[in-house]
Amino acid sequence: MVLVLSEAAVEETLDLAGLVDTVGDALVKQAAGDVERPDRPHFPVGSGLEGDEPLGTGIAMPAYVHGDDQYATKLVGVHEGNAECGLPTIHAQIVLTDARTGVPEAFMGGTTITNARTGCIGALAVRELAPDAITLGVIGAGAQARWQTRAIETIATLEDARIYSPSSSRDACAADLTGEGIPARAVDTPAAAVDGADVVVTATTATAPVFPADALDPGALVVAVGAFTAEMQEVEPAVLEDAGTVFADVPSEVAETGDVLATSIGAEDLVALGELVADGYERRSPDEVVVVDSVGSATLDAVAGTTVYQRALESDAGTEVSL
Repeated sequence: MVLVLSEAAVEETLDLAGLVDTVGDALVKQAAGDVERPDRPHFPVGSGLEGDEPLGTGIAMPAYVHGDDQYATKLVGVHEGNAECGLPTIHAQIVLTDARTGVPEAFMGGTTITNARTGCIGALAVRELAPDAITLGVIGAGAQARWQTRAIETIATLEDARIYSPSSSRDACAADLTGEGIPARAVDTPAAAVDGADVVVTATTATAPVFPADALDPGALVVAVGAFTAEMQEVEPAVLEDAGTVFADVPSEVAETGDVLATSIGAEDLVALGELVADGYERRSPDEVVVVDSVGSATLDAVAGTTVYQRALESDAGTEVSL
């Protein structure tokens, strides 16, 4: 029998605050080489349906953490045009398989898990690098802007979360977060979101920098989670080149994003985020800007999916089916 968990069932069993530690532990194991995480293919899909151009990107993300009872395979679709149809940009599904026998154990909606484990990147960055942060600037107003803010709020006592997007979606995002008890507000420019912020999060699908580097305050923490291809870019080169340290969840893959390709920085200059979680970091001065850049890792899907699965078993959530 296979346990099927809908997105609604996943949301019911998800513990965001508890997931932060789980994600941190997984990043430590990843940095130590205690995971199997094959290269993930990205491939265009939809060519020939409505013309010659692709309509989206398909991604396959397998991973296994040594010693875990299951391994995970996530399938992802990224379709920028979905907003015009009233659909989310990202859809994902996760399959958990018994590591001893290869028997499938669970099939679950992966979109909420993806959003939550990515949000935990921002929370970990704040916990390790800006634990006293009270002011957050968010560029982007989609699902990940919300999840980053929610996760960071489990770590920090936020007094002001400023949300910017070039569209009116910033108002809806701020209203949603305010309704959850987070002091969020929409602002009219990127600089208004960034100026004076202890932490700046970029969560967009942009192909050009989304805020001016000179708007950053000394000592700010920048968490960039949107760019995951060579064509995508959120951060001005000066932000990365002038930073005291740039941490990356997967240094070799972050080095291939538009953020890093636009700079003189290479993979050898990036520090694994798992090393930060394991060893901590002391800034050279209070004015040092630090960056955490993330492309996402299937390792995190594996541990987050396993955690949700175990909680679902304990609460009798989901539906068992025979394949």
